[in-house]
Amino acid sequence: MQPEQRQPHAIGDIALHPHWQSHDHLIHWLVYNAEHHGHEVALRERRRGIWQSYTWRQYLDEVLALAAGLEALGVEPGDRVLVIGDNRPALYFGMLAAIALRALPSPAYPDTPPEELRGQLETESIRCALVEDQEQVDKLLTIRAAGYGALDHILYDDPRGLEQAPPPGARAIAALSAQGRARFSAEPGLRAALQERTSVHAPAVLLHSSGTTGRPKGIPLKHGHIIAAVRNASRAGYFREGEVHMAYLPMAWVGDFIFSVGAAILLRFCVHIPEQQETALHDLREIAPTLYFGSPRAWSSMLTRIQVGIKESSPLKRALYAHFMPFAERLERDRLEGRRPAPWRRLWRGVGEVLMFGPLKDQLGLRRVARPYTAGDAMGEDVFLFFRALGLDLRQFYGQTENCALCVAQDPGSVSLHTAGRPFPGVELRISDEGEILMRADNVFDGYFDNPEATAETLRAGWMHTGDAGQLEADGQLVVLGRLSEVVYTNTGERFIPTYIENRLKFSDYIREACVLGRERDFLAALVVIDSEAVGHWAQINGVPYTSFADLSQKPEVYALVRAEVARVNALLPPALAIRSFVNLHKAFDPDDGEVTRTRKLRRDVIDAHYAPIIESLYAGRDSIEYEARIGYETGASGTLKRHLAIARVNADRIAEEA
Repeated sequence: MQPEQRQPHAIGDIALHPHWQSHDHLIHWLVYNAEHHGHEVALRERRRGIWQSYTWRQYLDEVLALAAGLEALGVEPGDRVLVIGDNRPALYFGMLAAIALRALPSPAYPDTPPEELRGQLETESIRCALVEDQEQVDKLLTIRAAGYGALDHILYDDPRGLEQAPPPGARAIAALSAQGRARFSAEPGLRAALQERTSVHAPAVLLHSSGTTGRPKGIPLKHGHIIAAVRNASRAGYFREGEVHMAYLPMAWVGDFIFSVGAAILLRFCVHIPEQQETALHDLREIAPTLYFGSPRAWSSMLTRIQVGIKESSPLKRALYAHFMPFAERLERDRLEGRRPAPWRRLWRGVGEVLMFGPLKDQLGLRRVARPYTAGDAMGEDVFLFFRALGLDLRQFYGQTENCALCVAQDPGSVSLHTAGRPFPGVELRISDEGEILMRADNVFDGYFDNPEATAETLRAGWMHTGDAGQLEADGQLVVLGRLSEVVYTNTGERFIPTYIENRLKFSDYIREACVLGRERDFLAALVVIDSEAVGHWAQINGVPYTSFADLSQKPEVYALVRAEVARVNALLPPALAIRSFVNLHKAFDPDDGEVTRTRKLRRDVIDAHYAPIIESLYAGRDSIEYEARIGYETGASGTLKRHLAIARVNADRIAEEA
């Protein structure tokens, strides 16, 4: 770590935020909760079908015991500690234990391959790792065997497969916790000392950018940044004390740390951890959260499951859904456009709540959700309207890892289909002359890890340059247009932002991913990845047989389905920016192939290289291409597989006709 980051009260840190109080940090508030709310449940985990609970007092005990154990291993202030695995109490305890020592937990996505993970280990000189299970232990042993010898300690939560003969340097987290407790008996003042080691000015976590254009950048967030973000959001009514929250999103994502750690400690959330990622939606019904975040993709997938379930339900349920759902959507659209519904319509909506909406929300586990949110990609209007019509106050927010993800959100009374909302209290926002969104606030980070050039580019004259293009409406609401770096031009000089068009394509239930082409080309084209669940169900209903994803994607009926969706989007665009050709890809974009980041953001240069023959065919006027697809195996071997891909045209006449 940089020298100035290794000191808990470095003069430079205090000068950046002189109004921060040194004791106002996450460990202080964890201690406060243990002392004043010790018997309240802080965290629950479903383990082998049974919910296990930790009170705030037990939470603190686990954190301090692990902190004492980590210190005994030699973890020092400024050290980076890798955290990798699915959401588990022991990993959250371990992160906070490292924080108590003024070390930095550095989470990684569970599916990060060894070669990518090694880059993180080397860049951050990581010597200690907290992992979930044998799968992650084996991954780190592979990295160690390949030449990274600095990894001294691998601490695992799940001992299955490791109990009999743990590999050298590997040890159970439970054993380390026991060692820490033994230290408390031998060193009476240690427990109290660990509670006071850190400071509001110390970094609390080392997160990472998505890495769409290169290696991900390290983003240290200090206690003060995190606490300011949570308090700003709480002042805006975004969070409430005592929320019931489900921690199921990747621990490497900023939102999980802010929701499941930062806000959970400051506002005493009761955090629930599902048994597995695969059981999260089932466990949601038992958890019945009051706060729920889902990505646009997650909400869209939930809608698809609802629609499939309704089609397979009884005639009475189908009839109730067919009547009340369109009625509620029209009602919600009127509300969003400022028209007050007539009394009889509100009364009939109440009848629908009893007969259909309430039972459906109960089935989903969303009946108690008072604050449902989404962020990231733009959400389809149909999806957004559906869940609001269902009776959920679904709202969007906007932020990045560099500003703790909490900067702008929609107010309950001014939700719009095309805006991200207004800045939270304490957040200043403006648009530069170049159209870039700039912001400044206490929750904006102080610089990238060991990357002064990137820091100087992002933090200028007291403002954070987000890299996003946007505009402010007359009422102060922010409209986010896309990445400023992605503003490109066609050969004819037409300016466009690919992500804007891609998001509108993904509003379709049938399109999971899309990459819009056209930079320095005569017209726009697209690589499309169909949604296997939605299109597969459509094929079943319409009698279209198929054997695999690749086979389904190439069916003429599916091309007609996707062509209609492309025509719908073209109708919203200027004629010069209409998509003229597209291809349904035989596979989804794969993070293991480097085509997308772990957060599903496109790496355009990699896609351009991997699909170069297909792209050239799109612009060469061909009707199809025999494409040799690269495939990888779990053993690390690779091969090729020939695929016949059709190329579809969407001409101007057809655009007008189908739109």
